[in-house]
Amino acid sequence: MGALFAATLPPSAAAASPNASFQVHAPMQQQEFSIRGTLRDGSDPVPEVRIVATSSTGFSAEVTTDANGRWVIVVPEKGTYEVLLDVATLPEGKPLAEGEANPRIVEFGTSSNMGVIFKVGENAAVATTSFGAVLAERVVAGLSFGLLLALTAVGLSLVFGTTGLTNFAHGEMVTFGAVAAFGLAAIGLPLWAAIAGAILLGGVLGWVQDWGLWRPLRRRGSALVPMMIVSIGLALAMRYIILFFFGGTTEQLPSAQSPLLKVVGVTISRNTLISLVVSLVVIVVVALLLLKTRFGKATRAVADNPALAAASGIDVDQVIRMVWVVGSMLAALGGILWAYYRPGVTFNMGQQILLMIFAGVTLGGLGTVFGALLGSVLVGLMVEVSTIWLEADLKYVGALAVMILVLLFRPQGLLGRGERVG
Repeated sequence: MGALFAATLPPSAAAASPNASFQVHAPMQQQEFSIRGTLRDGSDPVPEVRIVATSSTGFSAEVTTDANGRWVIVVPEKGTYEVLLDVATLPEGKPLAEGEANPRIVEFGTSSNMGVIFKVGENAAVATTSFGAVLAERVVAGLSFGLLLALTAVGLSLVFGTTGLTNFAHGEMVTFGAVAAFGLAAIGLPLWAAIAGAILLGGVLGWVQDWGLWRPLRRRGSALVPMMIVSIGLALAMRYIILFFFGGTTEQLPSAQSPLLKVVGVTISRNTLISLVVSLVVIVVVALLLLKTRFGKATRAVADNPALAAASGIDVDQVIRMVWVVGSMLAALGGILWAYYRPGVTFNMGQQILLMIFAGVTLGGLGTVFGALLGSVLVGLMVEVSTIWLEADLKYVGALAVMILVLLFRPQGLLGRGERVG
């Protein structure tokens, strides 16, 4: 028995239905996958051109471009498809551009919609991009992704530093932020209010977790390994609760599709640029909070020696509670930015990014906040730059390789301190 949130997010739809709300449906709707594109000769649409999509599983479908040159083919599942433009149906004087690949191979990754653009016209030329330009774009994308990872990794590192707990439920806090933003936007809140509300709800959930679960376990003197196992169980419980109420489909936050911008000669989407700036600003604020405020000093004292901090008059439980709140709020913000980066909100999106969060924290050094920042940025750069040579679906494999290599040759991480045991 599954249920999902069904909501229309675009502003136009929200205006048409001012009383929009979550509706529960059963059975669960099947997710739709599609291949689409627009056929133009310069600025002129090219209608009535036949497009065919086939797969090795026997699927075949065809459409013709509409009056605006647009076409969409709905496919039954993610996979690899061959998309062919029937050149015999092209109008006279509008041939396929010289050197343009036909047919095209389309392979679905994390997105449910794939785009294919065929260039036509006698003056059309297939654009070539230099390696330097591609590398610059991948570096910018890597910085954006790395800073996004850093937001979530800081919370994980703070919790580990103050409690010693490796929290496997941190990925579900990332999911919660994106799902909460989607839900608040679906009930009619403006985007900025939905994002702010989701971040606050993330903080509340972090407070509730520590109050209802982790603090009682700490007072009972529970060992770290049992607590880690509890975090795994909590992650599974949260994941499938979200699945029950949200459903298994991929939903989009408002303004998920953004235009491409040229910044210093580098092409970048507006959402990616906003994510990069927001992540950088928040990270600077968090760094100042840890370095310049009483809370930051108390947090570092608890992380260094909880018993000595308590003897010095610091309320250790209160500091840990605030660490959970701040870390959960950062995870919620990271989840929202991750939903725009992917793009899309799914019930298991936090699980997908958790390995990379751990890779960043491990690379930088467990328990060191600034190590988590550095490690996350390096992991983000490696993941995105590797797509120049690797298939897109293989780029996250490098995160696992990083963890293995760091644990083999420098277990304390880049900024961690080596400790002698025994």
